[in-house]
Amino acid sequence: MSPVQEQTPAVADAQAFKDAMALLAAPVSVITTVDATGRRWGFTASSVSSVSLEPPLVMVGIALTSSCHTPMSEAEEFVINVLDERHREVARRFAARGVDRFAGSGFGAWPGRAGLPHLPDAKVLLRCRTVDVIRAGDHDLLLGTPLEIRTSSAATPPLLWYRRDFHTPAPAAAPA
Repeated sequence: MSPVQEQTPAVADAQAFKDAMALLAAPVSVITTVDATGRRWGFTASSVSSVSLEPPLVMVGIALTSSCHTPMSEAEEFVINVLDERHREVARRFAARGVDRFAGSGFGAWPGRAGLPHLPDAKVLLRCRTVDVIRAGDHDLLLGTPLEIRTSSAATPPLLWYRRDFHTPAPAAAPA
């Protein structure tokens, strides 16, 4: 046994881990792609992060049990649509099972990208090429390199996932 393994305490129970992770505020994104048949796929994610600046890499976590897992893990490209407070219902719909996630949602097709779906008024859009898929427990980590980046100048607050619900940050109170 290595010195690190000897110093590592027993893993906490799953519920304690979930409760602790619920206290980490995370930006909410909808991840989208299109499969070889032209079908659009998407899901709500709070596990999105920058990984590297050189080369530029982002990471998206997707559960192995997600209905989008296979198309997402096989996609050549995907879009990270970073949401703001106006997109709360979009986030809910893309987190639901058994619904047409794209119905009435305002998604368009990225020009010249075979119908790659994106939300034109998203806070940030990252069109990414998949460079690797890494298994990590009950999730796969999609690593992508941004090919195109679009940002919105809208002053709307970001949509966050915190304590198992959607929130938007409130402005800080002015000092007295």
